[in-house]
Amino acid sequence: MEQMILSRNDELVMRLLHYFITEEGYSPVILHGAQNEIWLENLESDLKIIRIVPNYIHNDEQMNFDLFKTKQIMKKIKHKTFSFQMKAISIFLNLGENVHLKNFDNDNVSLIEIDSLEDLKRYDEVQTRFPRIFEDTDFKEKGLELFVKITEDLNKKNEEDSAKMEDVFKMKKPMITYLLIGINCIIFLLELIFGLNQVAIYGANIADYIKAGEIYRLFTSMFIHAGILHLLCNMYCLYILGPQLESFFGKIKFLLIYLFSGISGNLMSMLFTSGASVGASGAIFGLFGAMLYFGYHYRVYLGNIMKSQLIPLILMNLLFGFAMKGIDNAAHIGGLIGGALITIALGVKYRSTNFEKINGWIMTFIFFGFMIYMAFVGM
Repeated sequence: MEQMILSRNDELVMRLLHYFITEEGYSPVILHGAQNEIWLENLESDLKIIRIVPNYIHNDEQMNFDLFKTKQIMKKIKHKTFSFQMKAISIFLNLGENVHLKNFDNDNVSLIEIDSLEDLKRYDEVQTRFPRIFEDTDFKEKGLELFVKITEDLNKKNEEDSAKMEDVFKMKKPMITYLLIGINCIIFLLELIFGLNQVAIYGANIADYIKAGEIYRLFTSMFIHAGILHLLCNMYCLYILGPQLESFFGKIKFLLIYLFSGISGNLMSMLFTSGASVGASGAIFGLFGAMLYFGYHYRVYLGNIMKSQLIPLILMNLLFGFAMKGIDNAAHIGGLIGGALITIALGVKYRSTNFEKINGWIMTFIFFGFMIYMAFVGM
């Protein structure tokens, strides 16, 4: 077999790509205006961008322009991905003698120059963040064998990532969504048969009755509606949101999010709303909160939808609730917060860490406990 000879830069780039993609979970970024350089992103890491630059940079003036360009591209990525902070490392493989990296002090972009992987040991930040980078890039293969191995590993990682995305985003039959819609419609039929007031008397969210011991009203009021228009609006929202979220989270988690959000909304309603309150809107706002958290983790795919549709829709509904009488906005806000917190606790598939889930459960218990205390004791 004819021996394939890789240049120093080509071999460095391939080894670095292999490590950051297969071991650290970074993915290539396709950018305009970033020619002959490689950008990798991992939005779940505090170091979100790894930039590999094989281009020759002659002097400090060119480096200054390169840093300016890097910051501009990072701003675009930050805006697109809803990232509050964005830190990067630029790894330069071909700097001229007239470039002095010590002259460029930047908190958000670390500048590293290497001629070989051993040079990475000079940088404490690299050794701290990526302690196994030297072991995991030490391949015995050379030339064509190295090229084939790295290519096969990268293709395998790409196939695994594609399978995960298909698993998350492939639509499943939304049985729980249809069941919830059916229950709401059946309850409304009972309201028409026996009278709205009669059903509401026994199941609406009325603070005095709940504090007197009728705790079940925190649950039953989610399925009672004040009229056909009220029902249609809520069921339409559930029909639009439900199948997506049930597909993303699975049936059990989706049902838990819905019910917990509805109860959280009813607890908040007890604090700020006088009289009877009914409707599924607290639970539906919880689904909005769940979608926000899910969309944040998958913002590479859903970032534009969140900015252009989801966030404006939530804000519009909240503002409408403040402006109109007869709308229980407290239930909306309580459901939104409860839905977001329980989603953090339950986790997002392939994205949430155990640390995030534990913190989510802690915040959920604190929020729920505080709401119960305020509703039953603090009022």
